[in-house]
Amino acid sequence: MENFITMLNTQMILLIYLLVGVYARKRKIITPQSRQSLVDLIIRIALPCLIFQSFGQDITLQEAKNASQILLLSFGVCFGSMLLGKLLYRRYPYEKSSILRYGTLITNASFAGMTIISGAYGQKALFYASVFIIPNRIFMWSAGISLFTQTDLKTRIKNVVLSPGIIAIALGVLRTVTQFHLPPLFNTVIQNIGNCTSPISMIVIGAILADIDVKTVIEPSVCYLAAVRLLLIPLAVMGVMKALQLDPMLVTVATVMSGMPVGTTTALLAEQYGADSYFGSKCIFLTTALSMVTVPILTLFL
Repeated sequence: MENFITMLNTQMILLIYLLVGVYARKRKIITPQSRQSLVDLIIRIALPCLIFQSFGQDITLQEAKNASQILLLSFGVCFGSMLLGKLLYRRYPYEKSSILRYGTLITNASFAGMTIISGAYGQKALFYASVFIIPNRIFMWSAGISLFTQTDLKTRIKNVVLSPGIIAIALGVLRTVTQFHLPPLFNTVIQNIGNCTSPISMIVIGAILADIDVKTVIEPSVCYLAAVRLLLIPLAVMGVMKALQLDPMLVTVATVMSGMPVGTTTALLAEQYGADSYFGSKCIFLTTALSMVTVPILTLFL
C-alpha cells in the first residue's frame, strides 16, 4: 500500500505537469516547432544529464550484481516484446502493424519511466532504471527502426553508439568504475539540468496529447495494444522476477519501467516512413492516459 500511495502522489504531480502542457499547446505557447525543439532539448541534454547523475554514487558489489541482473532481464523483456508483437499483430496492415509492434517493443521509459522512478523511489532506483533502459534504447535504434524501414547494419550501430542516452550511460559507467569525482560546480550544473527532465518531459507530452481528438481515440486495436503494453508485459515481468526471488527494488523498477506507455517516437517515425501517424498518436494518447491509472495499480502487487 505504501508503494501505491507513493506512486499515486508521483502520478498526480506528473498529471499536473501534463495538464500544463495541454494548456500551453491550446494557448499556442507551445507550437509544433517549439515542441520539437523541447524534445531535442530533453533527449540531447536534460535526460543524458539525469542518466549520468544517476551513476554518481558509490556502488557496492551487490548493487553491481543487481545491475547486471536487471540488464539481462531487460534484454529478455525486449526480445520477448519483439516476438510478442510479431505474433499478435499479423492480421493488421503495415500502416497499423508497424506501429502496434513498435509500441509493444519501445516504451516511453526515458521520458515517463525515468521521471516516475526518480520521483517515487529515489537515486538508487534511478540507477537501476538507467541500466534497465539500455536494451530498450538499443532496440529502438535497431529492431524498432527496421519495423518502418530497412537500414544497414552500419547505420544501426551508428544510431545506437551515437545516441545521447547511450553516451551518458557509458560515461556514467566509466565514472562509477574509475570513481572519478567532478568538481562541485559541474556536478551541481549537471544535477540541476537533469532535475528539469521530469517537468519538461511531461509538459511536452501534454502538448503532444493536446492535438489529439479524444473522441476518435477509442478503437479496438488501440485498446488491444494498451492491454498488452500496460498490463500483460509488466505483469509477466513481475511474475518472473518474483519467481526468481530477485531483490524487491529490482522487481519494482523493472515492473514500473515495463508498464510504461507507448514511446513518443512512435508517431514521429510513422510520419517519417509512411505509416499511419494519426493512429500512432492515438496509441500514445490512450496508453499515456491509462498509465496514470495502471502504474499505481501495478504497485499494489509489488
